[in-house]
Amino acid sequence: MKALVTGGAGFIGSHLVDALLAAGHDVCAVDDLSRGRRSQVAPEARLHTVDVRSAALHDVMGSERPEVVFHQAAQIDVRRSIAEPLLDTEINVVGTVNVLQACVSAGVRRVVFASSGGAIYGDTSVIPTPEHQTALPASLYGAAKLCGEAYGGVYASLYGIEFCALRYANVYGPRQDPHGEAGVVAIFARKLLGGETPVINGAGTQTRDYVYVTDVVAANLAAGSADAAAMGAYNVGTGREVDVNQLFTMLRDACGATGDAQHGPGKPGEQRRSCLDASLAASRLGWSPQVGLEDGLRRTVEFFRSAS
Repeated sequence: MKALVTGGAGFIGSHLVDALLAAGHDVCAVDDLSRGRRSQVAPEARLHTVDVRSAALHDVMGSERPEVVFHQAAQIDVRRSIAEPLLDTEINVVGTVNVLQACVSAGVRRVVFASSGGAIYGDTSVIPTPEHQTALPASLYGAAKLCGEAYGGVYASLYGIEFCALRYANVYGPRQDPHGEAGVVAIFARKLLGGETPVINGAGTQTRDYVYVTDVVAANLAAGSADAAAMGAYNVGTGREVDVNQLFTMLRDACGATGDAQHGPGKPGEQRRSCLDASLAASRLGWSPQVGLEDGLRRTVEFFRSAS
């Protein structure tokens, strides 16, 4: 298979590039390097330094002619989406439409889209949340991801592109950026290893479903090779609900640190609960998570320890 990964120099994208190469595929990556790192892209993959919003993306698609496009590039910060809604829309909506249009022009067969589980569903009483639950995003980021899914469905209907949306839970693991607003595992791990005390927003009772990056990559590979009849939207999570206080304790133990976390003010509008039911992906894509949270946190801490 000839594959193109947008956001291929980023956290999830670079791991996906590695896995595709390991499986023997011909791989190229697209990344504007605003957050991604060139050093994270395997030398066997061709890297095009291109913004997914640009006309240059059409030239890349036309020259590479991939069969499958894994669209990982995104503005991922929920808080930034609220502070800078036009930027978030430009990247996550206009950028996605530009990717889809370039795929049509280049004759791409399939697009696997990185969507969002928790941000799309918003706060719901159905935990773990299945795909048929009504989508009620509480952030502009969630609204943009839901919009991307809608555009993908229309492009599938109009042009016959096979479109699959993977609704990620909270992804964590090696290479995650510990300096931004997103990625609580990376942020906490880096602070604890550096002798600092992480700050928990509010009471710390807000919950998330944490899924390890290699499991997310495996879901992408499954979606990329599945039968055309299996296209649709799938949750990619563990079904395990963990609050921030619990996560802090687990990370503190993994880091060999001591002391209690500090608590700061809560963030207005922050989602209270998020946990995904991924049984549909298990039955239709043959995918299920393989890395437990304790093991994944240990691997992540070891990565940041060795990188420091």
